[in-house]
Amino acid sequence: MTISFKGAHFPREVTLHAVFFYLRYSVSYRDLEEILAERRVSADHATLNRWIIKYAPLVADRARRKKRCCDRSWRMDETYVRVKDVWVYLYRAVDKHGKTLDFMLSKRRNTAAATKFFARALEVNELPKKMVRRKFLNNIIEQDHRFIKRRIRPMLGFKSFEAASATLDGIEVA
Repeated sequence: MTISFKGAHFPREVTLHAVFFYLRYSVSYRDLEEILAERRVSADHATLNRWIIKYAPLVADRARRKKRCCDRSWRMDETYVRVKDVWVYLYRAVDKHGKTLDFMLSKRRNTAAATKFFARALEVNELPKKMVRRKFLNNIIEQDHRFIKRRIRPMLGFKSFEAASATLDGIEVA
């Protein structure tokens, strides 16, 4: 599956480079607009926002399908993310070495959401031998949440659930 750039006004490399740069480093859309302007690419911050929402989930889905096997001891946890002044839940699973296995943004924190997340994680990973949700053994994933929170801070919050989901998909992959 390739990512289609049909009808795009910018070359594929420019678009993917801008998307990767935004997702990997702590920059705002306006900072990225300035960085691209220094490289003689004139793209508005609103255009950059649309690129993230459109291409980040496609890149994440492609990377998720090509992911290699992981350790069979999982750490699972959820954290809170603010979207349009409402708290939503980011479910995450990592192996014992800290490698991200899967993640899912959900509007609710209940059994149905946790079941959906677990089913999704099993879809691309082997059945785990052990799943850990203990206080001190889960330190790997608790520390990993810091990275996500630090990346979200300069973004000044999300305006929609779809934008948050797309951006977090990309951040996890980057």
